[in-house]
Amino acid sequence: MGHFFHAIGVFFHHLTVVRWDMLGLAIACHGIKLLFRSYAWRAIVNKAYPSSKLKFRSALGAYVAGVGVNSIVPARGGDVVKMFLARQRIEGGSYFTLAPTLVVETILDFFVASCFLGWAMAIGALPVHQVYARLPDVDWKFFLRHDKVTIYFLVAFFIILVAAVVYARSRWDDFKERVGAGFAILGDRSAFAMQVLFPQAISWIFRLGSLYFFLKAFHVPATIHNTLLVQVVDSLSTLFPASPGGAGTKQGLTEFLFRDSKISHTLLLAFSVGMNIAIVVANVIFGLIAIFLMARTLSFKRIRVASQADHVT
Repeated sequence: MGHFFHAIGVFFHHLTVVRWDMLGLAIACHGIKLLFRSYAWRAIVNKAYPSSKLKFRSALGAYVAGVGVNSIVPARGGDVVKMFLARQRIEGGSYFTLAPTLVVETILDFFVASCFLGWAMAIGALPVHQVYARLPDVDWKFFLRHDKVTIYFLVAFFIILVAAVVYARSRWDDFKERVGAGFAILGDRSAFAMQVLFPQAISWIFRLGSLYFFLKAFHVPATIHNTLLVQVVDSLSTLFPASPGGAGTKQGLTEFLFRDSKISHTLLLAFSVGMNIAIVVANVIFGLIAIFLMARTLSFKRIRVASQADHVT
């Protein structure tokens, strides 16, 4: 995070030369991307609840609210808000059903992001051996040196596992039906292709367009190659959601992937942190508006407490 705060200083130093017209286009593309993604998620949810259709404005509000919270809360906390807001507008809604819809929504993203990562490795921008070298090793000696702690942990885990199995068996049919409903659209290939994959493909065009305009806004050479590298940075940062909006992680990855370019270190920092701040601010503003209109409160704590108290039927 120290690296991120240093980058903020560099960003403000370059603030006077930012092309605001390009920055506006980048944010506009980002907003349009959210519209198409909300449309796709709505189709997934409506297939799960065919008798209780979720209106587009409700899906958009819940989706944008979740994106906004994810920008400032680590570990995908916005997904809880997204499901809570959507559930309030679906008769008989269940978190067991809404959670799988979020998984279905990421299928195309996983495929496209994997292609981009493979491309980055193929051109040497992301060396495979360096990636593996950075993967943490598991120190199994810790469990041997702390045998009592290990035994207590295993006993507790076994008790929780047995309790979960007993509970699941008692409500297995209902649980399986609710979870299966979240994947219902996968059984309708035509609907999945036209209502989910197609709008998501369009959202990817606007996502890349947004990155392209961000490059232009901060005077970084706006090429297809550089746009794809920035997308690889974004894809990699989502694998480590420990910091809100990927703060710090994106700056380090940007420097690493652009290490062979002739772009100056300070310009890359200004671009990376500037884009990060712009997207976070836009997401938060969009999210706050959506949360207030749907939940009539701007307190994430109240929403979380309400979601926990909300009985799942």
